[in-house]
Formats: sequence, structure tokens, C-alpha cells
Amino acid sequence: MLDYRLDTETEALRTMVREFANEVVRPQIGAFYEADEFPTAIVRQMGELGLFGLPFPEEYGGSGGDYFTLCVALEELARVDSSVAITLEAGVSLGAMPIFRFGTEEQKKEWLPRLCAGEALGAFGLTEAGGGSDAGSTRTTAKLEDGQWVINGSKAFITNSGTDLTELVTVTAVTGTKPDGGKEISAIIVPSGTPGFVVGQRYSKVGWNASDTRELSFTDVRVPEENLVGERGRGYAQFLSILDEGRIAIAALAVGLCQGCVDESVKYAAEREAFGQAIGRNQAISFMIADMEVRASTARLAYYRAAEKMLRGEPFKREAAIAKLYSSEMAMENARYATQVHGGYGFMNEFPVGRFYRDAKILEIGEGTSEVQRMLIARSLGVGA
Repeated sequence: MLDYRLDTETEALRTMVREFANEVVRPQIGAFYEADEFPTAIVRQMGELGLFGLPFPEEYGGSGGDYFTLCVALEELARVDSSVAITLEAGVSLGAMPIFRFGTEEQKKEWLPRLCAGEALGAFGLTEAGGGSDAGSTRTTAKLEDGQWVINGSKAFITNSGTDLTELVTVTAVTGTKPDGGKEISAIIVPSGTPGFVVGQRYSKVGWNASDTRELSFTDVRVPEENLVGERGRGYAQFLSILDEGRIAIAALAVGLCQGCVDESVKYAAEREAFGQAIGRNQAISFMIADMEVRASTARLAYYRAAEKMLRGEPFKREAAIAKLYSSEMAMENARYATQVHGGYGFMNEFPVGRFYRDAKILEIGEGTSEVQRMLIARSLGVGA
């Protein structure tokens, strides 16, 4: 029989992260959000709790857990705020994981201990302004000259790339031409502060306002040849495998937002009175909240299933796409419903659901749009282009 009950250690982790989210994040995050400010102190505390090291071995400074434990932590954080949750997700999945999966032993020993401790953040520079979902259209170049990679180009929408904690960005760049004439794309570590590497101003965003997202530019940036991550020419393929895992993590984050909408709506419906009774006694409101719980519960099962297959070592690309697609669209629906339950107060930024509404949309876009997920699912079924 399938058993989705959490083991004792994972349940203890869930409780710890839930308490941290409610006691530390909740009272402060609204001010950071409205000030469009990165919550460095909160992120450092997340590091002290070991959250950035959850899926990594102890030999590199990690907690010795697995990817599912990271997902559980993300869900609990996102029940309160998505900005801190995406900071953790990107720091692990995009910052540290490529080095752990594909880096040399020297690279792992140099970078992972500080990344796992949350003392440093890493980012992954893939997306370009003209590329979007077509990541294979990379224009950034890296030429090997006298034992150094010389990088030129730019990247867009890069999370965690300009915080006080950021120490590296792993960049995809065209390093040559394949025998079939296609682009040879490789991944290269660029430490923060490298001459010619310029981090732009923070984007003015609709949501995730307390997270860090920037444009990057590279002008004759020189880094050692040994900063290559993985095999030369395998950078794009490596990232696609990282992205499959990341979709499960984004699904978990979306489930957290889904459940947070339920939490806030249940509380508000019990407190708010209209026409002489709590609004939760009205069937229209109670049924909306019931539907919200159905969405959150079903989306949670989807990401649990994808994580289960991944941890078993079975193919999980389809399940990851299903989880990411469904949970992100249900997050958008629940945010809409929660705002409706709150009425005029739902349109006020002082209420969490106002932030939830602004944060939900990007979940249908980041780490593969809903259309890309449908394309992947269709291909796995043998249909579609």
C-alpha cells in the first residue's frame, strides 16, 4: 500500500520550519516585501537551521537528507511567504546542485560547505533576454584563451545573483560548435566580483518582492579553465536534468502557497462577521474554502509522487511536469479565491493573501511555463511535436 506519512525526522523538520516561518518570517516579511528589500538576516537564519544543506551529504557540509526533505521545507516556508521560499529553492536547486551533481571534487570542496551553510548563495545564469523558454538559443560566449575562459554576453531574470551573500554564478555559454553544426553549450563558474562581471539593479517585479532577481552582463570576463562545470558541451543537458528536479521543488513551493491561502481564508472566515454571523457560515464562502483545500491536497499528492519516483531512481520527468503544471495553476486559483473570501481586505498588501495573489502568477512561468509542461507531458505520451 502507498503510505505518504512522513517519517519521524521529516515530520520534525516540517514542525521546525513551520515554527520558523510563523515566528520569524511572518512578523517581518511584509515590511521587506513592501520596501522591495532582500531579507539577508532571515536568510542567514535559514542557513543556521541547515535548510540550504538539506539534500547534500555531510562530507560537504550538508545535512545528509534528500530532495524530498527540501520540498517539505519549501512548502512550509511558502505557506507564509514565497520570497524566502524561492530564495531557498534557487540557492539549493540552481546555486549548489549543479556543482554537487556535475562539479569536480575540488569544486565541491571549495564551494559547497559555504553554500550548504547558507553563508553564501549561488545562482545559475541560463535565461537570456531574447531566449525565454528557448534556453538552447544561448548567445553568451566563452572562448578558451591561455588557460582561461573569456566570457561575453548577458543573462536575464537571474535569482539570488546580487545579494550580499552571493558568491558565484554558474553561467551557460557557447564554447564552440558541435559536429552537426549546433551550438556547444557549457557551464562555467564565475565568482562574484570578477572584473567585467556586472550585476544590474534589482528588477521591479509584480511579486516575490523580497527575493533578488537581476540582469547580468559579462564583458571579457576571465576565469580559470578549471571553472568549467561538468563536461564541455554538456552544459545545456546538465541544466535540463537539474530543471526536472527543480520542477518538483517549485511544485512544493506552489503547494505551500495553495495551503497558505486556505489557512488565511479559514482564519478570516471565522473572524469576519456580516449580516449578524461569521461569513464562514455562509455556504458560498465555505464551499469556496473547501474547493481550495481540495486543490492544495491534490497538488501535494502530485509532488509527493514525483519526488517518490525520483528518490527511487525511476524516470520522473513526466511526473515532475504534471506536479509543476497542476500545482502552479492551482496556486493561481487559490490565490484568486482567497482574495475573494477576504473581499476588499484581500486587495490590501497588509494582508498575506494580497502578497499571495501577486506571487502566484510567476509559478506558471518560472522554471518552465505551463505551456512547456504541457509540451513535455504530451511528448512523454507520444503525441505533440
